[in-house]
Amino acid sequence: MKKWTVQDRYGNTIYLTEERWHHILESCPELESHFDEFLETIRTGRRKQDALIPNEYRYFKQFDVLLPQNNHLIVVAIFKTQLDAVGNYLPNNFVVTGWAKYIVPKR
Repeated sequence: MKKWTVQDRYGNTIYLTEERWHHILESCPELESHFDEFLETIRTGRRKQDALIPNEYRYFKQFDVLLPQNNHLIVVAIFKTQLDAVGNYLPNNFVVTGWAKYIVPKR
């Protein structure tokens, strides 16, 4: 299975699997032509930690190419760890979902 790995602006490595990308496109087919922007949201977007699920982060970034219906991409990533073959804990941060949304600019 194909997967894409990017580093966010906070130094975390996060991956998106082909299966998750297809899952996202099932409910948001309009995002198909915005794959590069989707990864860019993880690389350079801002993020918010979920108040109830502390290992879940929502990345968001504005893109004018989404107008007029939307102006931001939202990407949800889960941060976990996994053990390697010799017992070391390694990051296992992955995208679970994403969508486009119109966010009213603050004045």
